Amino acid sequence: MSTTSPNNGRDRRVGGMRARLSQTVRRRITTGLWPNRAFVAFWAADSISQFGSQISNVALPLLAALTLGASPFEMGSLAAAGSAPFLVVALFAGAWVDRLPRRPILIAADLGSFGLLLTIPFAAWRGWLSMEMLYIVAFLTGTLTVCFNVARVAYLPALVKREELTDANSKLAATASVAQVGGPSAAGGMVALVGAPLAIFLDAVSFLSSAWLIGHIRVEEPRVPARRGKHRIWRETGEGIGVVASHPLLRALTACSATMNLGGFIFLAVYILYMTGDLGLGPGGVGLVFGLGGIGALAGATIAPTAAHWLGVGPTIIWAQLLTGLGGLVIPLAMFAPGIALPLVLFAEFFQWMVLVVYDVNALSLRQAVVPDRLRGRVTATIRFITGGMQPIGALLGGILGELIGLRATLVIGVLMMLAAFLWVAISPLRAIKTIPHHEEARAPEVSLAPTAS
Repeated sequence: MSTTSPNNGRDRRVGGMRARLSQTVRRRITTGLWPNRAFVAFWAADSISQFGSQISNVALPLLAALTLGASPFEMGSLAAAGSAPFLVVALFAGAWVDRLPRRPILIAADLGSFGLLLTIPFAAWRGWLSMEMLYIVAFLTGTLTVCFNVARVAYLPALVKREELTDANSKLAATASVAQVGGPSAAGGMVALVGAPLAIFLDAVSFLSSAWLIGHIRVEEPRVPARRGKHRIWRETGEGIGVVASHPLLRALTACSATMNLGGFIFLAVYILYMTGDLGLGPGGVGLVFGLGGIGALAGATIAPTAAHWLGVGPTIIWAQLLTGLGGLVIPLAMFAPGIALPLVLFAEFFQWMVLVVYDVNALSLRQAVVPDRLRGRVTATIRFITGGMQPIGALLGGILGELIGLRATLVIGVLMMLAAFLWVAISPLRAIKTIPHHEEARAPEVSLAPTAS
């Protein structure tokens, strides 16, 4: 006769399940990037900064509109002041970043942004606020943001292994997507509750927190090569341009992203007018559309490493870009089906952001891997100059086209240009790239990426 009770057998099964669950949790915590304290600190700093920036992205124009009574031209000028550094300083920022260790640049950019944003609530309190002051603060913080972003991309490979780049970029993109979803609505509520100046003060504090976290990272960066003779900034800047222009992978990715940005900002220039006019959406409806895009971006950041694992890095980039363009074709379809226009617009916003982030994560990881450290700042700055510079150009062109040919025709032109961006990567060597290579393995025949004597 057995002396084992049914309860003992059940307890053993439950105990076994708990043990397996505990092992799974321990394995997830102790593998991957989680034990990498330097990356986790960097990730936390970037996440705090992303949420803070979303506050200012809403609070600054609301401050101009509600407190200073800004005109449409002044609002446009404020937006242009924030994006102008892409065209003005991005190229030189890359050469500068490659001359110095990256961590101090990140800390200095955060502290500078903290100080600049702090002037706004102080000026509001003293009654000194003006549109001219907002232009200056927007331009200078935009300049520091360009320097931070160039150094950020160049610094990440010092924190993680080459094969971990896709996972690291995916995590950074995921938190940026969460900020994109929750940041604007939180900012709107905060502005309504405490006012725009105090909301901007909280953003300033977020930059201070980011600087503190990055300041506690203790990872030795690759040594900056000693420079003999005269190294002019123009020569170093030109070297970054030459690498991007001559390397087939970098050239294809840059041209694709630039075309995508140009078409995207032609589209975005009149998109809100289409939603509020043709679709009759109010502020809440517009917020819902953009919020759903943030959810799609979060989904894309989550699936980006898995897609690269199953399809290969290069094919994932190509397919993601194609699907981004095809997803945009839903918008012209919505114009001819007004009864279901809103569901179609919501689907397009979610789907396009999802596949676009899959493209971005894998393209950025590939770029970081194939470019050697000594050139990474200049190459990043060159790409940011070209792709980011398309934003104000596309927005201006979209506004002109909207006036001349109407909203719907402008939207169609923007969508078709986003679709055409796929051709750059489709005809490139990306089809053969299955895994993230070392830069020696991806060297272009036209340009040497090996260190050169100075």
